[in-house]
Amino acid sequence: MINVGIVGASGYTGLELIKMLLTHPAFVLKYLATTTGDSVIEAIHPSLVDVITYPVEKASIEAVVEHCELVFLALPHKASMGFAKELVNQGVKVVDLSADYRLDLETYEEHYCEHEDKEHLDEAVYALIEYYREDLKKAKLVAGPGCYPTATLLGILPFIPYLEHTAPLFVDAKSGVSGAGKKLSESTHFVNVNDNIFAYNPLKHRHAPEIAEKIEKVHGVKMNVNFVPHLIPATRGELVSVYATLKEDIEPLEVLKEFYKDDMFIRIREKPVDIKSTAGTHFCDIFAMKNGNGLFVNSAIDNLLRGASSQALVAANLMCGFSEGLGIPTIAYVP
Repeated sequence: MINVGIVGASGYTGLELIKMLLTHPAFVLKYLATTTGDSVIEAIHPSLVDVITYPVEKASIEAVVEHCELVFLALPHKASMGFAKELVNQGVKVVDLSADYRLDLETYEEHYCEHEDKEHLDEAVYALIEYYREDLKKAKLVAGPGCYPTATLLGILPFIPYLEHTAPLFVDAKSGVSGAGKKLSESTHFVNVNDNIFAYNPLKHRHAPEIAEKIEKVHGVKMNVNFVPHLIPATRGELVSVYATLKEDIEPLEVLKEFYKDDMFIRIREKPVDIKSTAGTHFCDIFAMKNGNGLFVNSAIDNLLRGASSQALVAANLMCGFSEGLGIPTIAYVP
């Protein structure tokens, strides 16, 4: 058994990690913390009343080192790197759900802020499981991908060798409101979200450079990524549609089936996908079709699980030598 903790237990991704860790057969939850502490987890998440009683401490590097062999950092960007650099130096394995270790230094500082842990940035392994599985088995520091990049990359990466790379890539993405976190804002207010749908940060969202960077790292080609996210009146779930230009004739579903034939959490669908079928699971459902040289790729994930917490837990499984699917949810919230 391996002792693990969560720093940032008050958010939605922290809650999802708690729910999975409570029934995980190899990880023992030994530490919960927030930036303020002085609470109990069932007060922060009332859904856990009569399920778990556990103190929530103010986050402390010393306490993590004392109690944990591995820790999940479910913190905002910039906050994570301050913890991660000290914990890695003291031998604690770290799975970071923020953006702090996802990107190359230049890309990160252009779109986020100055990086405070350049020493470990190059050591971090990007936790897009199907592409970095072997690297994750040796990792001490893991960077969880963004939810939009996860759904986009899993859908489009198998097709990059068949695309016209000078043609732009268009990504139309839609996410449930939980992706914005627990903090209330004008855009996530019920009155604004209910019976509504709208784009935000079109063509300027900072997940676009993440998608472009990973395409280049995996396939060695630069592509012009035009990314437009939308907020939809749903709690959870994410639907991504990618439009690209083919340079050769292929059968899209056959490409997907062959590429992901050995991946247990990728489901290739025969018709366009939906968010309900993946809600509450780690699955990514993918569909694709063509019209002449026009390619349509459609993918769906649970933004809180495959887009964050369950992907982090799979990474932790691999880091600790366990089976990829150990303790990972597979039953969807249907109906």
